Amino acid sequence: MPKVTFYPADVTIEVATDENLLRSAMRAGVHINASCGGSGVCNKCRIIIEEGEASGERLPEGGWKACDTYPVSDLTVRIPVESEMDRGALARPAATKAASWIRSFGEAFKWDGKPAVHKMVVELPKPSLNDSVSDLYRLRRELAQGTLPDVSLDVDSQVLYELPDALRCGNWKVTVSLMEGGKPDHLRLIKVEAGDVMSEHLALAVDIGTTTVSVQLLNLNSGEVLKEASDYNPQVSYGEDVISRMEFSRKGEGLKILQQKIVECLNSLMDEVLNGAGANTEALGIVSIAANSVMTHFLMGLDTRYLRAQPYTPVATHFPPVRAGELGMEVPGHVRIFPAPCVASYVGGDIVAGVVGAGLNRSPELTLFIDIGTNGEIVLGNQDWMACAACSAGPAFEGGGIRHGMRATTGAVEVVHIQPGTWEPMALTIGGRKAKGICGSGIISLLAGLFTAGALDQQGKFNRNLRGERIRPGRDGWEYVVVEAESSATGQDIVFTEADVENLVRAKGAMFAGYLTLLESVGMGFEDLERVVLAGNFGSYLDLDQAITIGLLPDIPRERFFFAGNSSLLGAKASALSWQVIRELHQVAQMMTHFDLSDNARFMDHYVSSLFLPHTDMSLFPSVHPAP
Repeated sequence: MPKVTFYPADVTIEVATDENLLRSAMRAGVHINASCGGSGVCNKCRIIIEEGEASGERLPEGGWKACDTYPVSDLTVRIPVESEMDRGALARPAATKAASWIRSFGEAFKWDGKPAVHKMVVELPKPSLNDSVSDLYRLRRELAQGTLPDVSLDVDSQVLYELPDALRCGNWKVTVSLMEGGKPDHLRLIKVEAGDVMSEHLALAVDIGTTTVSVQLLNLNSGEVLKEASDYNPQVSYGEDVISRMEFSRKGEGLKILQQKIVECLNSLMDEVLNGAGANTEALGIVSIAANSVMTHFLMGLDTRYLRAQPYTPVATHFPPVRAGELGMEVPGHVRIFPAPCVASYVGGDIVAGVVGAGLNRSPELTLFIDIGTNGEIVLGNQDWMACAACSAGPAFEGGGIRHGMRATTGAVEVVHIQPGTWEPMALTIGGRKAKGICGSGIISLLAGLFTAGALDQQGKFNRNLRGERIRPGRDGWEYVVVEAESSATGQDIVFTEADVENLVRAKGAMFAGYLTLLESVGMGFEDLERVVLAGNFGSYLDLDQAITIGLLPDIPRERFFFAGNSSLLGAKASALSWQVIRELHQVAQMMTHFDLSDNARFMDHYVSSLFLPHTDMSLFPSVHPAP
């Protein structure tokens, strides 16, 4: 891998040949002016290649476009200083990312060959005049005399329709599908197939998020992920958040529509992964689903009216296996859905699955598990005890309530560095396209950068003395121009306003107040934390120093932070592969003590104190130093 040295910062990093030099400079902590998001239209990211070979676009005035230049060999790159500025500001600390939980500790669960629905080959003696018992009795007898001598066996009625032909077409050798019955030594016979089809044994692991739905197709014989796919939750057309969707569900056939939309999405994603793997639905045995409480209710077609209002009562928190076909999934009648159990109205099965997927219930270390998002769920504990809460942070981290906020899709500004003195941004977009808006990681990057550079004070107000082309008054108070109209995909200036700052500060304040309140409730503080696990894909893109700078995360040693990725899907996968994990999901849900923060006086006190950058109590943030 080529090595690239940037001057005058004198920073050297390894760069893949398919990574442009603008992105590698951002990764190295080297500032290069770039206000178009790296789409190649602003021509401000001029660099000089002094040594080495590169491919890309040269500029007429000499030099190269950093956003369209790639290393072919080791390079020496000089960044021209186009105007007088503090050269020390050319270099900044490189992004500090949380370590991968999976890479650090491995998956909490290994496939153990015992899923909730498992297969077995059975050979039966042919009937005769001396042995003319019924087909079902013959099968029961063989199982009782062979591999299942002390098991109570229930039988699905549809097995009676499959059994005669399966026995005779298979020459009295069949493969039976058995489902764990929830009690020791108790099984249910749910399918009979002719011959030996042990190799055709699949499952779906599903994470139903408020915004995104993800599906994995699993081989239950090997534990291998065969295919995966994801899509936006089509329910977003009826409400961006769970509150608005619950309101819609109360109107006419709203609940039926929401259920239909999510089932259609599941069918579409299922078809995609099955077709991609060259498989069909007959091989499916189980659909393991992790979702928050509201999404689980909508999937099951359950009324959420009492979940919406105090005292926030769900219909159920632990759900029995459900025939997938009864909910509208286009699968054979034997396929069951196993929904992950929930804890409370706003601490759902996605969090329970995430905690189990990350293995917190098997670890002695005190861990703070954080899902940064609209509901802001947090879990504190270890293998002996767990406490949980939801902080209601709002949609700001997903771009909601932000003037030019958007989801993390192509064209979203994802990371920004601001040059003190000139206030020029170095902005990168997802996919290197013209900027359409700013996603969650970009919003946090902006807030931290403006605060650190001295453009914002601790109350989130712009310094009026810095008025100029970048910092100016606007319709929502003062604002910072991230991308000019001529460089954006919308033809309009993309700005970050004081109103945006206020929304983001409220969101991060709710999260931080939640951590403090939960820790206080069990007589602990941040110094007691041994690990902090960031759930969701958002955590893998988060710059820890920036998140701590704005007061979103606690100021503790960075090596204690880990990101778990989509731990909810990881938990759904583990529960599809192992009946033991399904049991652990229910055990963890029962062991969690839920703290309702909605009317907690200490939470409100902490929340008010957190409505500053990073906090009113700066002793909580010893590494953060506001600009003078």
